[in-house]
Amino acid sequence: MCAPPPGPGSSPGPGPRDAGPGAGGGGAVARWGRRPRSPGKLRDHPWADRVEVAKGDVTDEESVRAAMRGVDVAYYLVHALGSGRGFEETDRTAARIFGRRAREAGVRRIVYLGGLTPEGVPESELSPHLRSRAEVGRILLDSGVPTTVLRAAVVLGSGSASFEMLRYLTERLPVMITPSWVRTRIQPIAVRDVLRYLVGSAGMPPDVNRTFDIGGPDILTYRDLMRQYATVAGLPRRVILPVPVLTPNLSSHWVGLVTPVPPAIARPLAESLRYEVVCREHDIADHVPDPPGHPIGCDEALALALRRVREAQVTTRWSSASVPGAPSDPLPTDPDWAGGSLYTDRRDRRVDASAEALWRVIEGIGGENGWYSFPLAWAVRGWLDRLLGGVGLRRGRRDAHRLRVGDSLDFWRVEEIQRGRLLRLRAEMRLPGLAWLEMYAEEDGEGRSRYRQRALFHPRGLVGHAYWWSVSPFHAIVFGGMARNITRAAQNEERARPGSGRRTGAAA
Repeated sequence: MCAPPPGPGSSPGPGPRDAGPGAGGGGAVARWGRRPRSPGKLRDHPWADRVEVAKGDVTDEESVRAAMRGVDVAYYLVHALGSGRGFEETDRTAARIFGRRAREAGVRRIVYLGGLTPEGVPESELSPHLRSRAEVGRILLDSGVPTTVLRAAVVLGSGSASFEMLRYLTERLPVMITPSWVRTRIQPIAVRDVLRYLVGSAGMPPDVNRTFDIGGPDILTYRDLMRQYATVAGLPRRVILPVPVLTPNLSSHWVGLVTPVPPAIARPLAESLRYEVVCREHDIADHVPDPPGHPIGCDEALALALRRVREAQVTTRWSSASVPGAPSDPLPTDPDWAGGSLYTDRRDRRVDASAEALWRVIEGIGGENGWYSFPLAWAVRGWLDRLLGGVGLRRGRRDAHRLRVGDSLDFWRVEEIQRGRLLRLRAEMRLPGLAWLEMYAEEDGEGRSRYRQRALFHPRGLVGHAYWWSVSPFHAIVFGGMARNITRAAQNEERARPGSGRRTGAAA
């Protein structure tokens, strides 16, 4: 489960429908998220063979009804943040459908992770983000199903947007000119404690239908949190200079410039950062007692998150959820392309290396390893994408060596992976059309291998056609260079392998 994005009360990402015993008794447990919408994206997760996955969308009545059958406890981890200006209405509609179908299915309990709201501020005066979190909680509490609403501020955990924002800002900026919200007091909570409360809430008695504030033992400011991260990460002390002139809009662009979080998500969150979010009670301990060593303090939570990032053990990331507006269907192999335009750029090279060595290079592409071709061109494309409100190149990759379906990879998404043979990436950059990049590793029957590469683009309108023809003169440099350098890297890896004895030759 991924931790919430920064700011108070963003919900974790999507999870599976678990057909095993519920935490509070017999039956199944359902954990709901609005993305990903394809069950295939979950197949490479280590727990995939231990759960039953039900495809559904919480804005679709029928799919929710079907998925609720046999469910004992339903976890609502849904947020439409980043889906556009109408995200409040989407959240409202989804919560009503979920509550209604849970009641009809006889679900015993709903557990919802929402946002901690400031004391003394009327709901009508809250930011749209926090206002929507509060409204969803109220809808579920009124659904007729006993509901536990957990209200958290910033959640600290590897893979979360809050942690990634904190990490990028602190590591990249030894001196920061920051918005005044860095002085705001917050009560962060470790993702391990959030998970403990989520699981423990399933066993609450049926007469419990209320909100609970959850937080860690430390109350501090965002500035204190960034300085704590610098200490834990072994960085020199950061100089942080708050100024009052950065509006939420400017603040979101500032965050978007330095971190991987797109402005479309950063802005509504930045609007919420001006509120002090501190727990007013700890009644959750009456139902989910704190074991020794819990709740976890900020220093330990940051250290645990940083260690998992460095060891490439991040199970999920905030960026695992598809970027709003990015294409998810159809695939370039679908028959519906008949009659439409599909531009392709193909590259085919023989490689004096095994298919295994070639595949290791293919699967390691992106992130810190780069794209094996004209780094400046990729960097410029990433900067341009950020200026247009896209994700740019800063998302990196979850693991330096291994990919799985659904992973974000800079401004691509892993659409399909056939281990040892095919990697298909779908573009999530701002484009006037749909784009994919495919890379194949194949044995050639003579002890060597063959690398095949295909870039595909389905244009949207005349602008899409014009875009393809305007960039096609550079394809020989970008895509041709990529094919040459990937095959060369595979050959070098094969030659460097102990006991290989293979002599590297020129790729055909």
